[in-house]
Amino acid sequence: MKKILAAIAITVSAAAFAAGGEIIGTITDAQGTHKGIVRYSLKSKTYFVTTKQNGALLEAEIAPADVTEMDIAEPAGWAQAVANVEKGRAAASVNYFAGIVKQYNHLQWDLRAARYLADAYLASGNADKALESCTAVVRADPEAAYKGELAPIFWKVLLKLGKKDQLEKLLGKAAASGDRYSSGAALIGRGDMILASGESADSIRSALVDGYLRVALMYTDGKVAEQLRPEALAKSAQCFEKIGQAARADAMRGDLKRLYPNSQWAKQ
Repeated sequence: MKKILAAIAITVSAAAFAAGGEIIGTITDAQGTHKGIVRYSLKSKTYFVTTKQNGALLEAEIAPADVTEMDIAEPAGWAQAVANVEKGRAAASVNYFAGIVKQYNHLQWDLRAARYLADAYLASGNADKALESCTAVVRADPEAAYKGELAPIFWKVLLKLGKKDQLEKLLGKAAASGDRYSSGAALIGRGDMILASGESADSIRSALVDGYLRVALMYTDGKVAEQLRPEALAKSAQCFEKIGQAARADAMRGDLKRLYPNSQWAKQ
């Protein structure tokens, strides 16, 4: 897609530039880094960055295909809203995340917000609304169904609603995606799916060996470890306990609390 880059004076006041509610961030392309007020136009399907230079407001229009890096400032209230979901106060954050999904469309935080919105609906017992939230994102970005932050919660929604055929296909795509986070999350999702069919001794061992334990033992590096291992360690401990291996269950919980003390899984 040919890049469209314009630097044009914007006939608005400096006061308007500083007004509240704007989304601040940077977008980098071949021409450099553009920092200022960022927006995405659904009409032109391009990004705009408004900056102030020598008293004038300039606007750069950037095609998505030309974006090499994007860094959008965290929305106000984000940390508290996430904490509400993680601490069981999901209903308090539904409206917040719904607003972020809309306001930050194509601006980095929309997929993250959609993930927490679906999580909040699911925690509130409304799996249908959770599915609706996920489906809206997946319709615009099909890869979100098996890659990235939204995918694992989407899988949980499908499992809750008994859509196991669809879930199985997405787990397969995630495992083959080449993305380490997605493949690890798929292993956890596979463990959840196995246990959803019944918790016999054989199914518990299968969920443990083919799912949770592989993540707990193999996904030990960097950010992926922080994202996936706490849940894998917690669920591995639960499985070991259910098959009568209390010592191994205690070892898993010990690792969880020692390595990831601030994780919601360590606090359960």
